[in-house]
Amino acid sequence: MSAGHGVPQGPQPLPGVSHVVAVGSGKGGVGKTTVAVNLAVALGRMGYRVGLVDADIYGPNVPTMLGVTRQPNVIGENRIEPILSHGVKFISVGLISPGDKPMMMRGPMLHQIIRQFLMQVEWGDLDFLLIDLPPGTGDVVISLVQTVPLTGAVVVSTGSSVALEDARKALEMFHQVKVEVLGLVENMSQMRMPDGSMLDVFGAGGTERTAQQFGLEFLGSVDMNPAVRKGGDTGMPVALAGPDSELGRNFYDVAKKVVDAAERVADAEGDVLEIS
Repeated sequence: MSAGHGVPQGPQPLPGVSHVVAVGSGKGGVGKTTVAVNLAVALGRMGYRVGLVDADIYGPNVPTMLGVTRQPNVIGENRIEPILSHGVKFISVGLISPGDKPMMMRGPMLHQIIRQFLMQVEWGDLDFLLIDLPPGTGDVVISLVQTVPLTGAVVVSTGSSVALEDARKALEMFHQVKVEVLGLVENMSQMRMPDGSMLDVFGAGGTERTAQQFGLEFLGSVDMNPAVRKGGDTGMPVALAGPDSELGRNFYDVAKKVVDAAERVADAEGDVLEIS
């Protein structure tokens, strides 16, 4: 408690939310939001209660990818009702400021938006609340870890040396703010050609080698496929096709590993609490 005010200091758990997982990347354009959205849909189809915060304030694409762009309702004492789409509750600044109008703001305003999205949204009971971070290592991550305790983070990259150079910065960022990295995902790994051969576009396997180098889990790879792009553009993520589909299978494989990793972290933290 802060002296004389009775206000808790430090990050505060969200009531009813079991796991808060950040999805980040060092570089933009690697498909971080595509992974976050399809991961959320996959978790929902697996029976988990899922929420998604679009914390990419300057480039909020989650409403388009989930196919809903209407403004959320304000209920009760200045509380926000999240939008529900494809079984996922979500909130985004893109719902509040739609269209092409840019969000131009400094750090303190970013911090306020992140706090509002976490603390003033009626999330209810959730098994997973995913946070789609902006690329890079800026203010939003600092605000996030100051507001709620995170179960861990997932880092998305392509296999290219340039993308992995920035992904390693993201790994170091999470290390510095004491957030455990649950693992790495390689997006746009390979592309299947009409003759059945695989085209290596961005250096397939580079992300897995980086995970091994850092002693982290490799959560899986997602092949490059125009249908994934189309699903995002039309608000119909390919994970809707289910775990047995060729398009959705990769995302469900990643989702299962994220669940296992999050539960391991939670169990380890429980052991520490019991010992102390």
